[in-house]
Amino acid sequence: MSLINAKEAILAAATRTAQAHGYAGLNFRELGAEVGIKSASIHYHFPTKADLGVAVARRYWEDTSAVLDGIAEAEGDPVASLRRYPEIFRQSLERENRMCLCSFMAAEYDDLPDAVKVEVQTFTDVNVAWLVKMLLAAKRVGADGAEARARAIFAAVAGAQLVARSRADLSLFDTLMANYRDAGLLPG
Repeated sequence: MSLINAKEAILAAATRTAQAHGYAGLNFRELGAEVGIKSASIHYHFPTKADLGVAVARRYWEDTSAVLDGIAEAEGDPVASLRRYPEIFRQSLERENRMCLCSFMAAEYDDLPDAVKVEVQTFTDVNVAWLVKMLLAAKRVGADGAEARARAIFAAVAGAQLVARSRADLSLFDTLMANYRDAGLLPG
C-alpha cells in the first residue's frame, strides 16, 4: 500500500469509527488492524491522536462543504437546495446508524483537544453559512434573521439525527423532517 493510499485508508477508517464512537473511540491499534497496517504506520501520518482527530474532522467538514455546494449547483434553486439539506444527515444514519462525525465530537467537546474543537466548530460554521446563503437567496428571511434561522435549522436537523440514532429508526428522522416542514422551519 502506498503512503498516500495508507493515509486515505486511515482517514476513511477513522471517519467510520468516529461516526460510530466519537473521538474517544479513535484507537490507533484498532484502526491499524482495520486498515491492515501496524499502528506505528498510523503514527507516521498522524503523530498523535489529536493530529488524527484534526485531520478527520477537517476532511469531514471539507467534504460536507463540497456536498452542500454540489446540492446548490445541481438544484440551481435555493428552495430545492434547502429541501435537500437534511439528506447529508440522513445519509450517515443510512450507513449502519452512524452519526454526523462533527455532531458526535461536539457531544465530547469538553474532552477534545483545542485543535479538534476548532475543526468541529468549523463544521457548524460551514453548515450555517450555507444555510444563510440559501435562505437569503430563497428570500425566506431577511438579513437580520438569516443566521438565527440557519442555526435553528442546523440544530433541528442534527438533533433529529441524534433522536433517530438513539432509536435506530431512520423513519423517525423522516417523520421529524416532515414535522419541520409542516411547522415551516424547512421549506415544504
